Amino acid sequence: MQFDFNEQQNEFRQEARRFLAAECSTERVRKALEGGGFDRSLWQGVAEMGFLGIAIPEEHGGLGLGYLELCAVAEEFGRAIAPLPILSSVYLAAEAIKSFGTGEQQAAWLPKIAAGAAIGCLASSEGERLSDKSVRTAFVNGMLSGTKTPVLDGDIADVAIVLAKDADALSLFLLDLSQEGVTRKTLNTIDPTRGQAELTFNNAAAERLGERGEGWASLQTLLDRAAVLVAFEQIGGADRALEMGRDYALERMAFGRQIGSFQAIKHMLADMYVSATLARSNAYYGAWALSTGAAELPRAAATARVSATNAFRHCAKNNIQVHGGMGFTWQMDCHLFYRRSNQLALALGSLPDWEEKLVTRLAAVNEPLAA
Repeated sequence: MQFDFNEQQNEFRQEARRFLAAECSTERVRKALEGGGFDRSLWQGVAEMGFLGIAIPEEHGGLGLGYLELCAVAEEFGRAIAPLPILSSVYLAAEAIKSFGTGEQQAAWLPKIAAGAAIGCLASSEGERLSDKSVRTAFVNGMLSGTKTPVLDGDIADVAIVLAKDADALSLFLLDLSQEGVTRKTLNTIDPTRGQAELTFNNAAAERLGERGEGWASLQTLLDRAAVLVAFEQIGGADRALEMGRDYALERMAFGRQIGSFQAIKHMLADMYVSATLARSNAYYGAWALSTGAAELPRAAATARVSATNAFRHCAKNNIQVHGGMGFTWQMDCHLFYRRSNQLALALGSLPDWEEKLVTRLAAVNEPLAA
């Protein structure tokens, strides 16, 4: 029984860690935070390393590997809090096109995404809690009209996966964002290293992605898969926040002692370790379900999502506390992790939504069989 990544997968993870340590320092993250804009040179470097195409088939320009390799690399992107549209473009857009697209749609977009030549995003929310009843954006005669907000990385994306009304049903659509019928408005966000936008479609040409009327079910499948990958990003961030707190506790002196020798700090760091370790075990369960196509994926994804979201927010918050007054200052890196923890907590829907999914899916396991 395997409880960790295998040798090849760990090699991918170590290669990603070496690359990101050299090319994605917190100074580079800060440039994006302070208005430097999207770092296309870093994005291109990531593409050249092959990380964007790990789970994309070889015939479409990818490496043709599996979800476990992608999970391993996702952890390193989270550790580096990389200011890149990995979630939007790789976990969501590429996965949607790969899973539901026609051969022509796959050939048109997957090679571009794998090469870093195109960025994808998911446009589903319309400014309120998303449900199958809240969607107002409509598809009529080959054209989409409506407004989607907030859209993660919508300010820099080239193609969007859009959830819209399709007569009396919901479908997913593939939409080229370079056309005249699309306008964008950049939104303020707690983590400016990952942009948010409002996208407005005014008779924008679009094509159906997947079967008509399957949009809501397809979206849930897409979110479950992405939740597992995001959980690994959150674990990477949580582990790094824990390391930062530990290192500072060993360096900082107060009353002639390392602050790490004080019981309150020990308890705080121990709680951080427990939450991160619990999240990792749940994420491994999710990775297994994702990589094997197991029927347990919806339950495993919700478990990983809830656990990893809580762990990253807990570790990021307590890292600031360990640093004391210094932790609240701009020059310290603590707030970078706190920002990202809150951004990822909302990226696929709020924590209460995922907690509700988890309870519902756990309850379904215990439902009595029909007579």
